[in-house]
Amino acid sequence: MSEDRRKILLIYTGGTIGMAVDPFTNSLRPFDFHHLKEQIPELDQFNLAIKVISFKDPIDSSNMNPDHWKNIAKLIEMNYHLFDGFVILHGSDTMAYTASALSFMLKGLNKPVVLTGSQLPMGQLRTDGRENLITAIEIASATNNGKPRVPEVTILFEDELYRGNRTHKYNTEYFEAFDSPNYNILAKVGVNIKYFDNYILPYKEDTLNVNYDMDCNIQVLFLYPGISKASVNAILNTPNVKGIILKTFGSGNAPTDEWFIDVLDEAIKKEKIIYNVTQCETGSVKPGMYETSKKLELIGVVNGADILIEAAITKLMHLLGQQYNHDKIIKALSESIKGEMTTYHG
Repeated sequence: MSEDRRKILLIYTGGTIGMAVDPFTNSLRPFDFHHLKEQIPELDQFNLAIKVISFKDPIDSSNMNPDHWKNIAKLIEMNYHLFDGFVILHGSDTMAYTASALSFMLKGLNKPVVLTGSQLPMGQLRTDGRENLITAIEIASATNNGKPRVPEVTILFEDELYRGNRTHKYNTEYFEAFDSPNYNILAKVGVNIKYFDNYILPYKEDTLNVNYDMDCNIQVLFLYPGISKASVNAILNTPNVKGIILKTFGSGNAPTDEWFIDVLDEAIKKEKIIYNVTQCETGSVKPGMYETSKKLELIGVVNGADILIEAAITKLMHLLGQQYNHDKIIKALSESIKGEMTTYHG
């Protein structure tokens, strides 16, 4: 590859974007990303050197798991000094989980890692995949004063760029599949790409250090009116479970029944971590705002503030995987470590 052109590595993991219509059979077949510029000649206008690496066995994103996250992180680590930016093609269903996980795993990242995909296969006439791919490559190669314009893990979908660990898939019907309900978008795509630099993580001279270990011994306890003691006990006492994400009502509220508080308290005394995350799409956990959340705060339930469930799950897996002591994990859960939540003071 030419030394005077910016270099982009395209990593294809699978998903809708990777399918094209066979002109002879009219059925879907894998899109040939290795001949990308032949099929999308507009890419030549960027004057970029683009290399493609594909999973040996591309997967539907519903089958994505921490082992695949490690494979993606490994590909980035192995090629980090050879490329200026990375674009990951990924199915949309679990894209926010992968983006969140990578944001925690890629410590010291100072190059763009842009995830994108599509709602319609690349080969269909009205596909959104073509524009998503072109724009993701443009963003991954963009610079500002000689430095990467967006040196963090992001998701590009339709006409908006989101911080990866602030993103949630909310729509299966329209091209606008993603939302960032508690954080500003990083860029808006129109005739030009308008970057909102105040919301983008600043470039830092740093060295990439990939933390591969993820501990999946967690559970999610989704509260609902009428939840039984047996159901709560079953979740909290799952064998080997170390952390539980408690999906609470409103601003972090939960039943005040004595049995419920006692069961949580018993789990916390066994050094199981309980992380309070709201069920609401928008807003934040605010411990003590109502009596129904005050008791949770008093027994040591950890405040998740405005973190989204995708980021909460992957953050907890990441922190448990580092084998930090109990107090360090609780402290890190309460703070923003990769821009994934808003830390309130006062």
